[in-house]
Amino acid sequence: MENLKLTFWILLFIVFYTYVGYGLVLFLLVKIKRVFKTKGKQSKSNYQPEVTLLIPAYNEKHFVAQKMQNSLDLNYPKDKLKICWVTDGSNDGTNLKLADYDMVDVFHEDQRKGKINAINRVMDKVKTPIVVYSDANTLLGKDAIHHIVTCFEDEKVGCVSGEKRIFNKDKDDAAGAGEGLYWRYESTLKKWDAELYSVVGAAGELFAIRTALYNEVEPDTLLDDFMISLRVAQKGYTIQYNPKAYAIESASANVKEELKRKIRISAGGIQSVVRLRVLLNVFKYKTLSFQYISHRVLRWTLAPLCLILLIPILGVLSYNEGGLGFHMYTILFWLQGLFYAAALLGWYLKHRAISLKVLYVPYYFFIMNYSVVLGFVRYMNNAQSVNWERAKRAA
Repeated sequence: MENLKLTFWILLFIVFYTYVGYGLVLFLLVKIKRVFKTKGKQSKSNYQPEVTLLIPAYNEKHFVAQKMQNSLDLNYPKDKLKICWVTDGSNDGTNLKLADYDMVDVFHEDQRKGKINAINRVMDKVKTPIVVYSDANTLLGKDAIHHIVTCFEDEKVGCVSGEKRIFNKDKDDAAGAGEGLYWRYESTLKKWDAELYSVVGAAGELFAIRTALYNEVEPDTLLDDFMISLRVAQKGYTIQYNPKAYAIESASANVKEELKRKIRISAGGIQSVVRLRVLLNVFKYKTLSFQYISHRVLRWTLAPLCLILLIPILGVLSYNEGGLGFHMYTILFWLQGLFYAAALLGWYLKHRAISLKVLYVPYYFFIMNYSVVLGFVRYMNNAQSVNWERAKRAA
C-alpha cells in the first residue's frame, strides 16, 4: 500500500506540474531573470524588411474577399509586402476568385496533398527575407506585420509567433468559454516562455520565420506550424512571441467540433514528439528542452495517462481508508469524482441550452485530455490524414 501511495503522489505531481506548476516555476524564473537582465537595444523604427504573407488555402472561396481586404489594409509599406496564396486541391473556385486581385501571386495545383506539401512546394519561390504564415479564415490586426518584424531585429530570433484570439458572439458556450480561457492562459505562458528563452511552438494562425531557415518538412506532417517553428529552434535560434501581433479566429461551433480539431492536434503532437525527440536532450538544448518537455511533451504524453491512472488508484486508497469519513485519500477521491461530475453536468446543461459558465471549465479540461487519448489511438493506428478537415466555426 505504501508503494501505491507513492505512485499516487508521483502521478498527482506530474498532473499538477503540467497544468499549474510549470506556470508557477516559469513565473519565478522570469522574475529572477528580470533582476539580472541588462537593458536591451532600442528598436529601430525604420526596420521594415520585405515580407511575404503566405496563405495556404483549401476551398476557402467564401473567405477570399474578407481575407484579401484584411491583407490589403495591413499597416505595412505596400511595396514591401508580397501576398502569396497556395490553393492546392481547391475545387470551389478559390484560385479563380483570387484572379480578381492582380497584386497577388497564386500557386495552384489540382491535386490535394495537404497543407504542408503545399507549403513545401512554394517555399523556394519566396524571395523575401521574412515569410509570414497565416490561415485564410483568420483576420490579422492592422499592425500585425509591423509587430512581428520588429522582433527579427535580434539576430538570435529565427521565428516569431503572433497571438491567437478567439472571437465568439456566444461567450457562454462551452467551446467559446473554455477555448477562450485556455488561450488566455496559453498566451501568458508564451509571454513568460519567450522572456525566459524561447516559445515552444508557433500558432499556425499567425507566425513568421527567416526564410533562409526553412527546411522541407516531412510530407505526412500533421502539425506543420509546430514542426516548422521547432526545427528553427533546433538550429539554435529562438522563437519569440509578440501578442501585439494577433490573429482573430472564431471559436469552434461546438465542443464536438472542438474535439474533432483537438484529436487531430493531439495525433500531430504525438507525431511531433517522436520526430523531435532530439529536443529531449537537456544536456544539448538546455533551457529549450526544459521548456519543451514542461509545456508540450507532458501534455501530449504523461499527463493524460496520469489522470486515467489516478481514478482507480484513488479508489483503492479510499477503499482502504473505509470509503467514508474525513480521511485524506477519501476526500481526494470524492473531490476527483466531483470534478468529473461537474464536467458531465457541463455537458448535460450545454445540450439543454442552459448556461452555467463555471461548469464549462472542467468540461473543456476533460475534452482536452480525452482528445489526447483519442489522438494517441489515431496516431498508433495511422488513421489521421494529412489533409485537414476544417472544423465548423461559430457564426
